[in-house]
Amino acid sequence: MDKLLLLKTFSVVANEGSFTKAAEKLDTSNQLVSKYVAELEKQLDTRLFNRTTRKIHLTEAGQQCLQHANHILESVTDMESQLGLLNTEAKGVLHVSAPVSFSTLHLAGALSSFQQAHPSVSINLQLNDRKIDVIDEGFDVAIRAGHLANSTLVAKKITTVKLALCASPTYLKKYGTPLHPKDLRPEHYLEYSYVNYDNDKSALFSALKTNAQKVTPKLISNNGEVLANVAKQGEGYVLQPTFIVGEALKNGELVAILNEFIPQAISLYAVYPHRKLISNKLRVFIDFLSNYFTDTPYWDN
Repeated sequence: MDKLLLLKTFSVVANEGSFTKAAEKLDTSNQLVSKYVAELEKQLDTRLFNRTTRKIHLTEAGQQCLQHANHILESVTDMESQLGLLNTEAKGVLHVSAPVSFSTLHLAGALSSFQQAHPSVSINLQLNDRKIDVIDEGFDVAIRAGHLANSTLVAKKITTVKLALCASPTYLKKYGTPLHPKDLRPEHYLEYSYVNYDNDKSALFSALKTNAQKVTPKLISNNGEVLANVAKQGEGYVLQPTFIVGEALKNGELVAILNEFIPQAISLYAVYPHRKLISNKLRVFIDFLSNYFTDTPYWDN
């Protein structure tokens, strides 16, 4: 006999607390409900209910069985829903939050390609480098780089983000190329406002943190592109992801320094509220971004 049918019948009886109410909910007979429960007990070789003339109560085995049954039935429902989504066209408005520089330099092209592939999905994109509250601010998904700790959100990796400490050839000619983080001049640091030194214990981050505490950096900004452009003018050194400084490194406007001390690469994530099922529009959006950027993004080739 179909075990899913037996488990479903058992679950309804347990939740309703009555064979009669379960039969009404399942639109079947009381006798058939009793037969299915008895068959499940026979297959499991255990009693699931203690029955009296007025009430039924789950046995200890019945309580454990109910937990497993509910989990199995929920999994089947989720599977059916997800497979159904594969045949459903992605459509609707997708509310997205993303970092400013990454979006202006790289996300625009990805969005254009995505909407060509999924014309029924509209994007409402809001740019902000601060870590917004995805749930409270009503976003379907946020694009974030770095270390994530909020367990109430689901994070799917989109690509790898490398960091680079760099300065212009003019700056290095004038002040020399540092061989160790302790050789850095703190007064020449071009600091990104949202950098979190506590996320990395490397010698470089320790030096930058110590220097920033001793001396006010030459420039502090919440925009990495501005900092990189100032560095190109020979005004200091900057620590930025390669999706911002990669092109300048390739054409020689900036030179990477202290490579052996650079913190390990971080990840770019799509972060969304924890749900059993995500909408089709969000699922195809995340899958598209992962395939578009790949684990080794084009700006690092």
